[in-house]
Amino acid sequence: MQTVFRTGLLGAASLLWALSTHALTATPDPVEQRLLAHIDRQEDAALDLLIRRVNMNSGTMNLSGVRAVGELFGEAFAREGFAVEWIDGAGFQRAGHLVARHTGAEARRKVLLIGHLDTVFEPDSPFQRFTRIDEHHATGPGIADMKGGNVIMLQALAALRVTGALERLDVTVVLTGDEELSGRPLAQSKQALVDAARHADIALGFENGDGDYRTANVARRGSVGWQLRVTGTPAHSSQVFREDIGSGAIYEAARILNAFHDDSVLRNEQYLTFNPGRIAGGTTLRDEPAENTTSAYGKSNVVAESALVDGDIRALSTEQLVRARARMQAIVAEHLPHTSAAITFDEGYPPMAPSAGNQRLLALYSEVSEDLGFGPVTAVNPLRAGAADIAFAAAHVDMAIDGLGMSGTEGHTVNETGYLPALTLQAKRAAVLLYRLGLE
Repeated sequence: MQTVFRTGLLGAASLLWALSTHALTATPDPVEQRLLAHIDRQEDAALDLLIRRVNMNSGTMNLSGVRAVGELFGEAFAREGFAVEWIDGAGFQRAGHLVARHTGAEARRKVLLIGHLDTVFEPDSPFQRFTRIDEHHATGPGIADMKGGNVIMLQALAALRVTGALERLDVTVVLTGDEELSGRPLAQSKQALVDAARHADIALGFENGDGDYRTANVARRGSVGWQLRVTGTPAHSSQVFREDIGSGAIYEAARILNAFHDDSVLRNEQYLTFNPGRIAGGTTLRDEPAENTTSAYGKSNVVAESALVDGDIRALSTEQLVRARARMQAIVAEHLPHTSAAITFDEGYPPMAPSAGNQRLLALYSEVSEDLGFGPVTAVNPLRAGAADIAFAAAHVDMAIDGLGMSGTEGHTVNETGYLPALTLQAKRAAVLLYRLGLE
């Protein structure tokens, strides 16, 4: 089969889409041949399913929309013989999650497949519909992040069922309804995912990854929010720096942020980043956490009494996160005279560390890809990867990789683009990987 990969719309030199043929480099066994043939036959149906799901708004806070998309995916999994359950999200202020299970009669492996139903595009977004750009590209809300990944997952499982290979696997699918904006409490929001991971040996995530079908994630940095609150002594601005007044809250907030930026301990931690995303200061503040807004009242001739900074930390391991928090707290504690400051850390996404098991699973996946003529698969640099739901599962399984979903670019923007041939390509790789895992 001949496939042409276009580069212009993907916008990065790293995405060359260099494959010109899908000639097999190793002869697949008869079951693998049937897996590939079934996926080829379902190519049009898979695209139709993707289009219909993309055209259904499922912004995280559109609870009815998320439930509707979940219901339709649930019906599709049920047709493949899965027992389907909807986990209601009222307890964590979200729509909920879809869980589908199948225990094969000859199951040798317990595998967790992870996706999500929600997107960042709420009903008031102008970006609502699937739009074909050319033969191989289309835009649409969630096309790559990650309704395409959900369709790929379903294609692979359908092929395994048709060939009978699904009976060698114990499979749990979790499609969360709040990956883009997690509900709280987080422990309740992610409970279904953690429970499924504790049951499994292997976790596969079908996120878009780095936008390139030639890469996958063996590691993802965790994401934890922090908030810095600073107070100073209010006074007329002509008296700033006076021994009994000091520098005020805004100067102290600036000192702390500059110290974070320049600190050699923090900056020498590989893969660690820490970003202040919002700052406000003045005489009085009004913070609206639910809306991510802070308003400030103050005058240029008044020493600021209050300042607030919201930010996040991205770390590759729990140990790295602990070290970073301790160093940031020490910097905050060295506050200027007549000021006070405190930093607090939110619950967030844990890191997915690059374990030996994850590396082995990537090697197996890359071997499958090469055998199918799609070339090797390499690990994404963790600095290029955001947080994802698989992080909640990775610590509970022997092996985990992510980024097995639909290739695409410009996620979380109204230019989100999907590479349509990836529906078939990625489904074939996932199906053969699962088949071979079932034989181990």
